[in-house]
Amino acid sequence: IEVVDYDPNWIQLYEREALDLRQAFGDVLLQTHHTGSTSVPGIRAKPTIDILVEVKPGTDIPAFDPSMQALGYVCRGEGLEATVPGTRGRFYYVRKDGVVHLIHVHVCAAGHPEIREILAFCEYLRAHPDVAARYGELKTKLAIEFAYDNVGYMLGKDVFVKEVLEESLQWKSGE
Repeated sequence: IEVVDYDPNWIQLYEREALDLRQAFGDVLLQTHHTGSTSVPGIRAKPTIDILVEVKPGTDIPAFDPSMQALGYVCRGEGLEATVPGTRGRFYYVRKDGVVHLIHVHVCAAGHPEIREILAFCEYLRAHPDVAARYGELKTKLAIEFAYDNVGYMLGKDVFVKEVLEESLQWKSGE
């Protein structure tokens, strides 16, 4: 696990990948969002681009696995059996170079509750650079402590993420 200084090229990496995703999902794709820490200017982050794809309700998301595989993604499904389980209705795809994760794509049908949460969290960090900086510091510390333990790294962020998520949802509802 490596956490690095913010790289403005992350925006272009997202935009380039979003074009490919639009082609892969075609007319069922409603929106793509650059999410995760690489979408927050100035924050230290793992150099993995996170993308949230919203598709039309009722879309059979796994039917697009071959299209995602053609783009170089490993299809992980909902990840409900993972050590840190995923969420029903949110499908996960990862593009790697060896063991290094380059891009994570999360695909949900419009209206899935995690869409609101993910977007609110990122917007809150963008609007609150002090909170984003604290998050970057925590991730830097955890990357050192759990350099070869992704689950430990994720669990180490859990309390902070849950607290900030609650703040972000309250902040978003007050807009």
